Amino acid sequence: MSAVFRQPGVVLADHLFQVPLDHDVPGGEQIEVYAREVVAAGKENAELPWLLYLQGGPGGRVGRPLGRDGWLDRALEDYRVLLLDQRGTGRSTPANRQTLPQRGDAAQQAAYLCHFRADSIVRDAELIRRRLLGDQGRWTLLGQSFGGFCTLTYLSLAPEGLREALVTGGLAGLRSSAADVYRAAYPRVARKNAAHYARYPQDVEAARRVAEHLLAAPARLPDGGTLTVEAFQALGLMLGSGNGSDLLHYLLEDAWVHGAAGPELSDTFLAGAQSKLSFADGPLYAVLHESIYGQRSVDPGPTGWAAERVRAEFPGFDAAKALADGAPVRFTGEMIYPWMFDTDPALRPLRETADLLARRRDWPDLYDHDALAANRVPVFAAVYHDDMYVDTADSLATADAVGGLRAWVTNEWEHDGLKVSGGRVLDRLIDMARGRV
Repeated sequence: MSAVFRQPGVVLADHLFQVPLDHDVPGGEQIEVYAREVVAAGKENAELPWLLYLQGGPGGRVGRPLGRDGWLDRALEDYRVLLLDQRGTGRSTPANRQTLPQRGDAAQQAAYLCHFRADSIVRDAELIRRRLLGDQGRWTLLGQSFGGFCTLTYLSLAPEGLREALVTGGLAGLRSSAADVYRAAYPRVARKNAAHYARYPQDVEAARRVAEHLLAAPARLPDGGTLTVEAFQALGLMLGSGNGSDLLHYLLEDAWVHGAAGPELSDTFLAGAQSKLSFADGPLYAVLHESIYGQRSVDPGPTGWAAERVRAEFPGFDAAKALADGAPVRFTGEMIYPWMFDTDPALRPLRETADLLARRRDWPDLYDHDALAANRVPVFAAVYHDDMYVDTADSLATADAVGGLRAWVTNEWEHDGLKVSGGRVLDRLIDMARGRV
């Protein structure tokens, strides 16, 4: 533990752990994994149960607390919380365009990143648990989105480390390939588009105007990236959050300015689009995204840029066709496409590495179906009705397949319910765990 400091209502402590890059070779290369301990002020010396929080992603560093804010405020009533920067992110040994070239060529980089999936994250967590709590200590797990995927892997590999598990928007399809995931996702994204245009009908013409302009002449973003019509459509990632539709509308409101040569895309709009599209602060999200669905027992082949392949089955997402037909231009969602490694400066140096990962075959399985069926760890999960990011049908099938799992299905929140509900989503799951509801 290197530092202890205070914010209003909380005491925070830094932890840095040495872990094996490959847990099957414990004496081999070591990397660092960072975690931040958070406890309510006045409870620093109390014997509190631990709660490990696993962030969404993949490749997203854990949020930085500002006192007792959001869901953390509710968690600190009952727990000592550990916020984990999953390997490769935040203050853990970073993996990005600046550091990965030190590994060698693209093939060596891809081989290194094969150790950054949920199975390795879980084994990191188990090593940390034993160091902080002892071999017999158990903690509560809170998994948001991809953190929920990791929770299923935890229940498969090391259930003995868990007292209970809480999941929000993260019950993955246990037998869904990457292609299956996107084949189910495009219709959900189409529904989110329809809901957005019903809420803001003026955005139909606004989006068509921007798309038409970009189809003729892609724009340069402030960071040197390129805003193509496909990149513009990727702003639909916003539609899966509670206020994302409103934010997209406000972004479109600022699209144009009258310059010296006539109407042009405004700097305000371009900067706003860049802030939503750049992977500079989380490149592993793009590089590893489809690999989180790779499992040899489901599909021994490569993930093969599944979002791009499956998109061809849904011509309603073809912007040029929509413009020609006088139809609304549909935005896309949580899809990673190969062209992103050409348009985003943070991803360009990783293009070949990402392609090698997309072409890798025979990914190890992430879930043990027998262990999950026999699970005895209490699991309580929030399933968001028509979640744009995680298929509800997959989530409910997984809920049925995991022993001891109780699901709460709600349409009150979108995928970011844990973050924006002021602790109410977490409070409901804790109440379920304590038998109060």
